[in-house]
Amino acid sequence: MNDLSNIKLAIIGLGYVGLPLAVEFGKKYPVIGFDINERRVAELQSCQDHTKEVEPNELRQAKFLTYTTNPEVLRTSNCYIVTVPTPIDEHKRPDLTPLIKASETVGKVLKSGDIVIYESTVYPGATEGDCVPILEKFSGLKFNQDFFAGYSPERINPGDKEHGITNIKKVTSGSTPEVADFVDRLYNQIITAGTYKTSSIMVAEAAKVIENTQRDLNIALINELAMIFNKMGIDTESVLQAAGTKWNFLPFRPGLVGGHCIGVDPYYLTYKAQALGYHPEIILAGRRLNDSMGGYIVSQLIKAMTKKRIQVDGARVLVMGLSFKENCPDLRNTRVVDVVKELKEYDCQVDVYDPWVSKEEAQKIYGITLLQEPPKGAYESIILAVAHEQFKNMGAEGIRGLGKKTHILYDLKYILPKEAVDLRL
Repeated sequence: MNDLSNIKLAIIGLGYVGLPLAVEFGKKYPVIGFDINERRVAELQSCQDHTKEVEPNELRQAKFLTYTTNPEVLRTSNCYIVTVPTPIDEHKRPDLTPLIKASETVGKVLKSGDIVIYESTVYPGATEGDCVPILEKFSGLKFNQDFFAGYSPERINPGDKEHGITNIKKVTSGSTPEVADFVDRLYNQIITAGTYKTSSIMVAEAAKVIENTQRDLNIALINELAMIFNKMGIDTESVLQAAGTKWNFLPFRPGLVGGHCIGVDPYYLTYKAQALGYHPEIILAGRRLNDSMGGYIVSQLIKAMTKKRIQVDGARVLVMGLSFKENCPDLRNTRVVDVVKELKEYDCQVDVYDPWVSKEEAQKIYGITLLQEPPKGAYESIILAVAHEQFKNMGAEGIRGLGKKTHILYDLKYILPKEAVDLRL
């Protein structure tokens, strides 16, 4: 446990979180990258990454990294890092299915002296209360006697090339003080920004889940302020810029709150709170408001179209952007789909254009057929939903050129100047 030179790592899950981690460790240690998706493993073996998080040359630099879909290969490892997603179900309850299945996979190959580290975002207590019993069941080993656990929450920011895995401080923890020291030293091998060792696994779990809960609530406040200012006829961005001249005003902006973290993690915390008999008020109020933004955005657009005497029924509307954030192909929990769905409720003909997103994934996950290229002069309304660099480069004239002579241009992301658009949040 004290000797890092004998470490043999296995990364379970090679998505947005697992792959960058596997690559960094794979530059220094023997690493097995495991994923159940054969297509994903095949593309990585050919040094390609469709998530665009890791460049081909970086994949080649990870000389000690191999990939597999065969769980039996994992038996040669002695330290496992689980990086599978933790989504919510249709009722907004935590779905631990990927985490449970990953724990079963690891449990079947676990040996005495091994360490299992979890990175997936969970509610406090999930690692030791939900995952460890599965490891014990499938391995026949005793926790903190035969094997040990750690928790180091992921802080990956998809599409962000400035804040990569190595230069974001890493929170670490372990099931014993000795294991906590080991986990901390292990991550310090690749994290140049340093680590922060917490007193327990539950503290680390709680720290992660409140990071995004805090951000979610801050955005909910700004979204509500935007609704108020719109009723007053005040431009929200102008207000925020003025308020932002004070050093301690936080620079949040209104908008759709989606993605694999901010729109999901608060439900993990509220689920656990409710299980303990406490009904969260502020957190759930923020979630309700942010989840309602798609409907609010479309209602504002319909009002604007009506004022311009544009017939809503049958109107062609172009939604520019489908991913949950700019310059990123990630479709997980994107709330742009709420806008598309709401527009169809008004019998609008909706086209969606996103040069970053896989057409196959958009169709498979949401049943949305993406345009190859939007036609010019075709739309009664255009919604700038995601601030992709390509859209910024088009400028107001290029985007306006996609609309009919009379149309509405609604900028959700402040891509264009106030005077260049008809509507802003």
